[in-house]
Amino acid sequence: MKDQFGRRRARRLAIGTAVVLALAGMNGPWVYRFSTAQYHQYEINKPEYKATNGHWDIVEFPPQYRQDTIHAALLHTGKVLLVAGSGNNQDNFDKKKFDTRIWDPVKGTIKKIHTPKDLFCTGHTQLANGNLLIAGGTKRYEKLKGDVTKAGGLMIVHNENPDKPITLPAGTRFTGKGNHKTFVSKDPVLVPRAKKVFDPKTGAFLRNDPGLGRIYVEAQKSGTRYETGTQDNYRIQGLAGPDARNTYGIAQKLALDKKDFQGIRDAFEFDPVAERYIKVDPMNEARWYPTLTTLSDGKVLSVSGLDDIGQLVPGKNEVFDPKTKKWTYTRKIRQFPTYPALFLMQNGKIFYSGSNAGYGPDDVGRDPGVWDVTTNEFTKLPGLSDADRMETSGTVLLPPAQDERFMVIGGGGVGESKLSSRKTRLIDLKAKNPRFVDGPELEKGTRYPQSSILPDDTVLVSGGSEDYRGRGDSNILQARIYHPDSNSFTRVADPLVGRNYHSGSILLPDGRVMFFGSDSLYGDKANTKPGTFEQRIEIYTPPYLYRDSRPSLSGGPRTIARGASGTFTSDHASSIRKVRLIRPSASTHVTDVDQRSVALDFKVSGDRITVTVPKNRDLVQSGWYMLFVDDDQGTPSKAQWVKVP
Repeated sequence: MKDQFGRRRARRLAIGTAVVLALAGMNGPWVYRFSTAQYHQYEINKPEYKATNGHWDIVEFPPQYRQDTIHAALLHTGKVLLVAGSGNNQDNFDKKKFDTRIWDPVKGTIKKIHTPKDLFCTGHTQLANGNLLIAGGTKRYEKLKGDVTKAGGLMIVHNENPDKPITLPAGTRFTGKGNHKTFVSKDPVLVPRAKKVFDPKTGAFLRNDPGLGRIYVEAQKSGTRYETGTQDNYRIQGLAGPDARNTYGIAQKLALDKKDFQGIRDAFEFDPVAERYIKVDPMNEARWYPTLTTLSDGKVLSVSGLDDIGQLVPGKNEVFDPKTKKWTYTRKIRQFPTYPALFLMQNGKIFYSGSNAGYGPDDVGRDPGVWDVTTNEFTKLPGLSDADRMETSGTVLLPPAQDERFMVIGGGGVGESKLSSRKTRLIDLKAKNPRFVDGPELEKGTRYPQSSILPDDTVLVSGGSEDYRGRGDSNILQARIYHPDSNSFTRVADPLVGRNYHSGSILLPDGRVMFFGSDSLYGDKANTKPGTFEQRIEIYTPPYLYRDSRPSLSGGPRTIARGASGTFTSDHASSIRKVRLIRPSASTHVTDVDQRSVALDFKVSGDRITVTVPKNRDLVQSGWYMLFVDDDQGTPSKAQWVKVP
């Protein structure tokens, strides 16, 4: 029986070999691809490969928990907030289907969260109390030319009465004095009173500067016959007496052109402990694609965005006070493109790298510089290469934050341009005369690069696409680690999932990096099939987590004031070489102005490590941080959460 079994086995092997050889003769490339893919999997899973290059793993949520994640933030509970809103899906918007998930990367649990408004393309930042401030979102989806049936556009309402403002309700009719065509407002508008202007020398009255209100109007009926081609003055129906004399509208062309997204004023705090949204006072301006930057006093600056009529907010920036939960305008006006990369500097001023996410004139607010919000003074910074390719570029504050060195990565031309940049640009803001210089180049022109600060003072740079929204199947399946000390990149393991528009990355407390999102315009190289949103999460485990051991860190206080110290315990205390305080990320649209890694002074005594937080509140804003220690091999501990009040 044994010999008979052996003969049968030999016969099966012979038949199998013959089949493989026949397939090789008929379809050699298929066999090559199969064997190459198998061999690649074998290679990237070798322990020695992981120890040099790291490793990628895909996390696919159960179908009922999947969503089109646009925004993500690490909460001080260790969980990750994943926000979709309507997820760039018109059907979801029309059905008021707005999604948020909370994911626990340790336990693997997922929870659905009630989402009160469409927080698609909102802004967000970490607050001192541990909540996440979220402001803005979507009021209306864009309408492409061809889908617009009623002529419409922007109406500027003038109020020349210096004694009182005037409110016009939704449905107000505006009739052109020259074209005699009538347009109807979609929303109410408050038009402030006129401002009296006096001669500064004599005090004599000179004139009234009218108060201005902005409102979207559209024709009452569909068709091209209701379009206008030139500017006209508009009489407002329903007004009488002084109101009729003092109030009027002026509009440029009102046509069937594309209508951009419109923003909302709504603002919320997300409470990580209660795991719910808490409504706070709305912003003064509606915003879609805004940037929120935390200031040294814990207040939050809200900048740019498209307003409730789809126009770029005209430089009217505002500040949220977490104590009063209210918003106030800044004293001066300064305009930026949408999602501008704005970082708090150690002198309290704001660094603008030039990175942005797209909407806005190509000649307004594009120059990088240092902005003093109080005085509105803006000092331009020279030397930026590929300055015409800054849309969809990424900017990261290199570790440690005390050095105040930034890297700007890749980018593309304005709008749907096919131009993309291979450049990285570096700038030292502590230099006597700061200017950008080129860093190491990327292999390909890269839009939408994701970048995450790692606890060993390196930066992971991954993904992106060569063309707008991955057009032409141009996703870049490459990752690199940037070493600030040597100004060099090291190529590491390739990601498994392409990431372009609507994607981002988040450093987790265990030292791994989470990647989310991607919204390709097309699904094929020929650009003939619509793209699908990437719902899978991917985790990168850096090489430092494939070493024999990592330092432990435990105990210690939950709160350490600026300038104060706290003592922690580690079985590997004698080997500790660095201590880093890393602010948790809040990422969207290649914009993450929250993340920063602050170096802490420390002393070791036995198994005890005493760390000291710097005094500068511009360097260390109030809030929750991850505290990591690194050993003499550059291996980080798991983080301990520490609050800086």
